[in-house]
Amino acid sequence: MPAGRPRQFDPSVALNQAMELFWARGYEATSLQDLLGATGLSRSSLYQTFGGKHDLFAQCLETYRDMVVANMWQRLEQAPSGRAFIEDSLRRTLAEQTAPGGPRGCLVLNTANEFGHRDPLVTERVRAGVDSFRDVFAEAVRRGQADGSIRSPRDPRRLAAYIVAGMGGLRTLVKADENRDYVQDACDVLLLALDRD
Repeated sequence: MPAGRPRQFDPSVALNQAMELFWARGYEATSLQDLLGATGLSRSSLYQTFGGKHDLFAQCLETYRDMVVANMWQRLEQAPSGRAFIEDSLRRTLAEQTAPGGPRGCLVLNTANEFGHRDPLVTERVRAGVDSFRDVFAEAVRRGQADGSIRSPRDPRRLAAYIVAGMGGLRTLVKADENRDYVQDACDVLLLALDRD
């Protein structure tokens, strides 16, 4: 692109369009041509702006994490108790079973399943996402312990790690189209941890 020539697109819009595509299909199943079609970018614009498919994907993971975590903090601030926030988060996971287009799961956790530890940059982004989720749930546990809605005296970060791991399992069951009652039972067992010593 010649110096001084303004871009003909909004990079943040293109980034969100790419994120939606990766979220729906995963990294390997999304081709460069798919990304060009979804964003309306030329190949040269995509590479000049985002550095290629891999770098674009890493940026999408950051964008997704920031979006989800901001929403989580907002919901926590509005929740009547720490426990209510956690229960609402689990219910939202169950509701994905009937989402239009089917359940997409969580882009961060989907990526962990797709990549494992084979890509250092992606692994770092996944770890940062999981850490951010755990931070919100740890604060929810602290608030729940303070307001009496959570009776377990366990360390909030340990309980939060359990909740994040459990939600990952619930999302997998939902994506596998497991029986709703079975998934609800698993959710109920997760919540029992909030009341145990």
